[in-house]
Amino acid sequence: MNARMAKTDTIVAIYILVAFIMLIVPLPAALLDVFMAFNIAVSFTILFTCMFSKEVLDLSYFPTILLFTTIFRIAMNVSSTRLILSTGDSGNVVKTFGEFVGGGDLIIGAIVFIILIMIQFLVINKGSERVAEVTARFTLDAMPGKQMAIDADLNTGAIDDKEAKARRDKIQQESSFFGSMDGAVKYVKGDAVAGLLLTVINLVGGVAMGMLRRGTDIGRALEDYGILTIGDGLVSQIPSLLISLSTGILVTKGSKEADFGPAIIRQLFGVPKVMYLVGATLSFLGIVTELNTILFVGLGMLFVVGGRLIAGNLETAGIEQEVDAEEAAAEEIRQPENVNSLLQVDPIELEFGYGIIPLADVNQGGDLLDRVVMIRRQIALELGTVVPIIRLRDNIQLNPNQYIIKIKGIQVSEGEILFDHYMAMNPGYVEEEITGIPTFEPSFHLPAIWITESQRERAESLGYTVVDPPSIIATHLTEIIRQYISELLTRQDVQNLVNNMKETNPSLVEELVPKLLGIGEIQKVLQNLLKEGISIRDLLTIMETLADYAPTTRDADILTEYVRQSLKRAISTKFFPSHETTSVVTLDPKIEQEIMGSVKQTENGAFLNMDPARTRAIMDSLTKEVQKLENLGKMPIIITSPIVRVYFKRLTEDYFKDLVVVSYNEVENNVELQSVGMVTA
Repeated sequence: MNARMAKTDTIVAIYILVAFIMLIVPLPAALLDVFMAFNIAVSFTILFTCMFSKEVLDLSYFPTILLFTTIFRIAMNVSSTRLILSTGDSGNVVKTFGEFVGGGDLIIGAIVFIILIMIQFLVINKGSERVAEVTARFTLDAMPGKQMAIDADLNTGAIDDKEAKARRDKIQQESSFFGSMDGAVKYVKGDAVAGLLLTVINLVGGVAMGMLRRGTDIGRALEDYGILTIGDGLVSQIPSLLISLSTGILVTKGSKEADFGPAIIRQLFGVPKVMYLVGATLSFLGIVTELNTILFVGLGMLFVVGGRLIAGNLETAGIEQEVDAEEAAAEEIRQPENVNSLLQVDPIELEFGYGIIPLADVNQGGDLLDRVVMIRRQIALELGTVVPIIRLRDNIQLNPNQYIIKIKGIQVSEGEILFDHYMAMNPGYVEEEITGIPTFEPSFHLPAIWITESQRERAESLGYTVVDPPSIIATHLTEIIRQYISELLTRQDVQNLVNNMKETNPSLVEELVPKLLGIGEIQKVLQNLLKEGISIRDLLTIMETLADYAPTTRDADILTEYVRQSLKRAISTKFFPSHETTSVVTLDPKIEQEIMGSVKQTENGAFLNMDPARTRAIMDSLTKEVQKLENLGKMPIIITSPIVRVYFKRLTEDYFKDLVVVSYNEVENNVELQSVGMVTA
């Protein structure tokens, strides 16, 4: 393979080298004929390749090809000009083109040559230049939208990461290609201008050489050198015209699925009604007017017959399509059911009724997909873990405005919105209440009201917090993900995190995994942290701590407590603002001793075995103390000793969902705390 690539590189290098040799070294007429014939062959090759390419990126190096062929063609022009002026003969190809195309007549040849120049310069080059410029601009403008569409497809599960990367690469290649084409078309335009100037120079120089060096009269010199000049111009301009046409075909190609030839025929002559009308019109003109009756009536009948054949083909294709569909359906019924696809369980699903579809449909202005992308980024930055792909589905079994959230296939929450309405929530200090449809905010179950667009500005001026339906769904989804993120962290996710860490800290990973801890044990520690809202983004500190303490214990709960103490700066920043004193509740030392006395150690870890009556009494006391903090508008935070923290958290998690339990060792020295009560029983 490498040898073959080296050979092709050499061929391209020789092609460019020959062009520069022609610029400097005089060539014999026979060798110049070979190069001219080769140039015509290359031009036809480029034309047909452009016609039959599936999409523009099949010729991603077309701008470079334009540059190379332009240089080669200009070099041939210089070489042939030198030959014409020095010997009066530039070979068989130039002479044949000059005599054959112009019929041996200087005036006819000149007119044909001028027509070719005008067609290329004023029509094809001008149009290709404009199309390339507009296409490049539109392609660059469309890049952000295409990127967002790829992100949306990735988040809905329509494509995987590999496909998303391939699509992004293709977008980059398209933008680079059309940007290059915008500039490369200038080569073709400049080549046409250069060809015209070289023709004038050939003619003037040839006449001067004939009169001054060979002693011929002006008429004879004009005849001889005029034919050679026109032939030389045609030899270069016809390939240039072919490449200009190729450029126009490539930048205007609309179909990316197939050869454009059949598509043009199908689109132009594929409607029977159009064929009938054209045939009738031609026949009418042939009968009524002085036009050739046989020609126009015959051509009209040809169109009518063609239209009838096309109609028959369409009917046959429709019947075959129906038969194929019926056979496919029957075959699907006969085949044994493939249940493997039914066993797949999506980690996170958002299902919604048909009334919410406009919020998720980009074509209808919905931005729910973009918000899902932002949720994954937000959670990654906040908690340091990758959220699995969130699958969005419409479900006609739901109420039109209802949506449900599933974790691993099981519904965990639901909500309902009113399309074209806004949710207004009273933060407690509004100046005046407004009327609306009573409801509850789904994320935190706070009382709220639905208001219309016309009420929005007034509600905000009165102090209400007003949010739109997509924000409601996005906030609800974010809170659910935060709540269940520990369950969503798989061993494969942990392995990916470890692999990333191995790139920067290989010695740490080699020491820890798998010598001291397995991936499953690290997963349990990370899950414990995420369950209480502690970010695992500082994975280096976490793994350093695990490497320090894993030789003495492999208990995930104990290791979690060590890690929490190492992350005390992050924990303090999260729960204790540095610029103010934080109100907390402490735990009676007697209760701590009682809890530790109820801990039972087993081979599978420790668990709490406490009398239900004592548990109830502790929870009653905790409820009163938490109520004090809530009355002050503070977050409920309990401070305990390090050894008790994990067991007290387990004791309370079934009663208090949002209770923060922190040990003294997890608080920075500069944090100011104020105890407003103590849990006793």
